[in-house]
Amino acid sequence: MSHRVTLIPGDGIGPEVSDATVRVLAATGVAIEWDVHEKVGEAAVAEYGEPLPAHVLDAIRSSGVALKGPVTTPVGKGFRSVNVGLRQKLDLYANVRPCRSLPGIETPFRDVDLVIFRENTEGLYSGLESYDERHDIADSIARISKRGSERIIRFAFEYARRHACGPLTVVHKANILKLTSGMFLNIAREYSERYPEVEFNDRIIDNMCMQLVVKPQQFRCMVTTNLFGDILSDLAAGLVGGLGVVAGANIGDEYAVFEAVHGSAPDIAGQGKANPTALVQSAEMMLRHLGETRAADALHRGLVEVYTEGRHVTPDRGGSASTTEFADRLSDAVANHA
Repeated sequence: MSHRVTLIPGDGIGPEVSDATVRVLAATGVAIEWDVHEKVGEAAVAEYGEPLPAHVLDAIRSSGVALKGPVTTPVGKGFRSVNVGLRQKLDLYANVRPCRSLPGIETPFRDVDLVIFRENTEGLYSGLESYDERHDIADSIARISKRGSERIIRFAFEYARRHACGPLTVVHKANILKLTSGMFLNIAREYSERYPEVEFNDRIIDNMCMQLVVKPQQFRCMVTTNLFGDILSDLAAGLVGGLGVVAGANIGDEYAVFEAVHGSAPDIAGQGKANPTALVQSAEMMLRHLGETRAADALHRGLVEVYTEGRHVTPDRGGSASTTEFADRLSDAVANHA
């Protein structure tokens, strides 16, 4: 069976890690027809006048699945994040961020295996902002809806039940934000009664951050609102080696976009130093989404093998392998496990 997938290489190191990931995926034996769209972000603004052209969205709607490299977002000015645009225009309400330990990466913690489910379309990232020039006051509205809360919470409970990976912890600030976080917590409590087989608990966001840097192994799955999820997922990535080695997915009822969650690192673009691990791990998630479980398992076993050996890792992981050399060794390992 062949799968049609939209590929958005991105910019900076994006094309390098995307090319490496495509070659690793080929080693699994899964037939993928790539529909490549190179111009998003700044390049798209220059040619089409907008960072996320309509034809790119149409391509994802046609294929249903996309693999995306990093895209530069201007800080404090310029166009809005392409990532935010994709999530809102395609209604990709579930941001899924697994953070698990890899061998050979030295961190303060071992055996971390977390999955964070972040509501992806509303909250403080709704973009509802205003500025009062008279008083120099900026306002931003965190909009939390019952519908938005229910669907991300249901998504998390379904995942926890399907993978038998409780407990599921809802993270909130309901002690202070009694209407927004309070509603999110109450809905989660209601859903916990519908999923009695899933162990359930809750934590206040600041306490959760403290506990994650003391004993992260006590947690398995977390579900939370947009801003809290954004912060927690980066914190959890730091527990296992950073954004360069963790996967990311944005999933809705109709479409799914799998992406590297790290930046575009323009300072090392074109130098062969980029580590494609994050996008490779996202590709593993994509394979599972496509029903290619055996191929996904082979990819994961190959990645563990390469990191256990430690001889063909990139400079950010203490090695000397180029992006291409890492991908070549990983492709061989994946092919042997496929």
